[in-house]
Amino acid sequence: MAQKVVLKVLTMTDEKTKQKAIEAAADIFGVDSIAADLKEQKLTVIGQMDTVAVVKKLKKVGKVDLITVGPAKEEKKEEKKEEKKEEKKEEKKEEKKEETK
Repeated sequence: MAQKVVLKVLTMTDEKTKQKAIEAAADIFGVDSIAADLKEQKLTVIGQMDTVAVVKKLKKVGKVDLITVGPAKEEKKEEKKEEKKEEKKEEKKEEKKEETK
């Protein structure tokens, strides 16, 4: 299963270091996508890769802090939970209407 790794690259302050960080992450086997936020100095790497390998490779670019590691598809799970809650609410409303008849 794909995982999402969010890192803070403290040396990523300009476009040049941002590009170096992206290229370093792209060299790792199993990386599907990379997103870099220069303002917050965050690098998000998604794919089926070794987290330790990602951090090790990025340490060559500069100081790296690991923020989070988790499944890549968290948003869809939250949407499904909300849909189930809505369905349960609708079922309860229907039951109450039937009881009042």
